[in-house]
Amino acid sequence: MGYGVRMTYHGACHCGRIGFEVDGDIDRVIECNCSICSTRGTLLWMVPREQLRLATPGADVATYTFNTHKIQHRFCPSCGVATFSEGADKKGSPIAAVNVRCLDGVEPASLKITQFDGRKL
Repeated sequence: MGYGVRMTYHGACHCGRIGFEVDGDIDRVIECNCSICSTRGTLLWMVPREQLRLATPGADVATYTFNTHKIQHRFCPSCGVATFSEGADKKGSPIAAVNVRCLDGVEPASLKITQFDGRKL
């Protein structure tokens, strides 16, 4: 990607009920070892929330929270696939953690993966 060029990625859950688009360049993804991320096997790409757009009604998306309830883990109530999560960064700015395994044309093995110790949170 050239300077200033952003890709638009299309993503969805397994059954297609939850569709979305996200803008940006995937420079790295996070593999978190917390109880939910490690169980689901998600690889997370953090983006400002405004870069994520739902292509389906928000009412179709199910939400799960746990522990401090600061992160809304979004998933499909039909197939169960975790597509993204929403929360805030350390400055309080809204962010989305997109599961890159749900993005069309993205090969997770080609990405730089950073480990995050979510079990300590």
